[in-house]
Amino acid sequence: MVQVIFKGFGGGPAAVVEARIGKSLMLAAKDGRVEGIEAICGGSMACGTCHVHVDPGWYDRLPSPSPEESEVLAFSADPSPTSRLSCQIVITEALDGLSVTVPESQL
Repeated sequence: MVQVIFKGFGGGPAAVVEARIGKSLMLAAKDGRVEGIEAICGGSMACGTCHVHVDPGWYDRLPSPSPEESEVLAFSADPSPTSRLSCQIVITEALDGLSVTVPESQL
């Protein structure tokens, strides 16, 4: 297990969640009941309701988004240069301490 920090937009309350290796960041958010991560489609990249802004220091440590993920993110309400769908981020030991922010439009 690794710890992931989910911050609310604008520095709102943070939730520290224990995430299982090999599972998605979205599942960790859902298990941790992180506010704003709805994940309506269950991780099939169809809705964008698991959108997060990855803290810049962590963004380059992640694999690049697929063209399909980038397409979904293009239609998100609060895109940023570090936007990702949490359903597409697989937890590894190297992500211990990962910090992401839930976009304002999802809170």
